[in-house]
Amino acid sequence: MDTLYITGAGVSAESGIPTFRGKDGYWTIGSENYTPQEMATRSMYQNNPFEFLSWYYHRFATYRNHGPNEVHHWLADKNLITQNIDGLDGKAGNSNYIAIHGRLDQMTLFHDQGDPSDVIDTPWDDVDEDNLKPSLFSIFKISGQPALNESFKPFVLLFDEFYTELYRISEAQQRMFDADRIVFMGTSFSVNITQMALDIARSKNLPIEIVDPEPVEVNYPKVSYHAMTALEYIRHQS
Repeated sequence: MDTLYITGAGVSAESGIPTFRGKDGYWTIGSENYTPQEMATRSMYQNNPFEFLSWYYHRFATYRNHGPNEVHHWLADKNLITQNIDGLDGKAGNSNYIAIHGRLDQMTLFHDQGDPSDVIDTPWDDVDEDNLKPSLFSIFKISGQPALNESFKPFVLLFDEFYTELYRISEAQQRMFDADRIVFMGTSFSVNITQMALDIARSKNLPIEIVDPEPVEVNYPKVSYHAMTALEYIRHQS
């Protein structure tokens, strides 16, 4: 059976990385002036790049050296699409997983969405916290405001952006169509990719499993719920 695993922030919780909607989650804590939903936008990057980059640095990049946990290692040889941008699946050895929302350890040229662009490593270790603004602006090649096809942008899909081939969206959809079963792990079904997968599962009458301590109920008869963490689930599979 070809099982496709689709993972969310709950999978990385064991690595000490906050989930998105918990008490200390990424989408709970914003900046002094903006909510997270306002911060994580292309518009914020264009109009207030320092506010954007400093929030990303403090809320995401500070976790860049955390290591993969038992769940990531278990998924290392699996057919995997992750919503997580932490790159831990790659660190665990999965060489062909799809990071559908990008990777914070990488960046691209700031380009028109849909245009091809190379993905390169982000030198986060070069950030000088005592001179944060000039340091971040130097890394991302920003002088005042980001310049199209000159400045760099974190390789992360933002709220006001859409899935493109840079994020391997066609390949992700093909994996959904080719799967015989889809297992959702540690996700709240609040992003488009999980809804897309659920729609494909319904259209093909595929069995699905939802693994989460508080699993979201979906309107679909062929679903099995596992009210447990991803770690508890994989240990049950052993």
